Amino acid sequence: MPASHEADAMTDSSSPLLIDPLRLSALLGAARGRFDVDSLAECTSTSTLLLDRAACGAPSGSVIVADRQSAGRGSRGRHWLASPQASLTFSVLWRFDGGLERLAGLSLAVGLAVVRALESCGAAGIALKWPNDVLHADAKLVGILVELQSNAQSNPQNDPDSALAVIGIGLNLTLPDGEIERDGVALPVAALANALAELPDRHLLFARLLIELAQVFDDFSTGGFAVLREAWQARHAWQDRPVRLLRDGRVVMTGVCRGADVDGALLVQTATGLERCLSGDLTLRAL
Repeated sequence: MPASHEADAMTDSSSPLLIDPLRLSALLGAARGRFDVDSLAECTSTSTLLLDRAACGAPSGSVIVADRQSAGRGSRGRHWLASPQASLTFSVLWRFDGGLERLAGLSLAVGLAVVRALESCGAAGIALKWPNDVLHADAKLVGILVELQSNAQSNPQNDPDSALAVIGIGLNLTLPDGEIERDGVALPVAALANALAELPDRHLLFARLLIELAQVFDDFSTGGFAVLREAWQARHAWQDRPVRLLRDGRVVMTGVCRGADVDGALLVQTATGLERCLSGDLTLRAL
């Protein structure tokens, strides 16, 4: 391991690695050669570590999965807290042709891949919420954080007309302790154990997630979110439901949610017409 990563990746004999890369590789099928998985007992943040490695030329398909993250990140700088037995947390690096503008809607596409993977394991009642949450019974099951860079930004020697994404995913396997609070509101939290009679083997679950991510990345590279929109809409939790949009805890718009546009923009039918919302600082809530 490069010396620059030693401070971020730590071993702990009391916390055995829950993911064995060799065992995982055997479950990936045709996607086996597309991922290089590094399994760590503990690190500060899988996404931070992967961004560092991207700057050093880490290839597309690099993955870091960790039992524990001391500084795991959620959306808008929030911390993601998770225990090894109760969650599966990992980050994936993927490189795309074309500039950053071609990656609009990627977080929605990632959510679709996650739902498809959970469905393939037998989970029922899994749905999507704009822009980056996966729900079960209107409670948060999976958090997704997508961080984008131009390849030239991560390394000036790279192709300036291409871009990379580091996708952090945190999945609750069993219910965590306490509540998640956002904008002063306690949010319900779900676990995969609520959606399945029996939790799948962790390696099988992780393999299904990576397989579906690879397929969605291929589709997205070809046609953007537009080619995935219909499948996303079919799993949209709040389609045609009354919603409100908040910024810094204040309501800025109310209307009926019409899902996502071909570029991933949120569509809200208001009294004055159909509004498109792309701002990342907006919070969506059902009425």
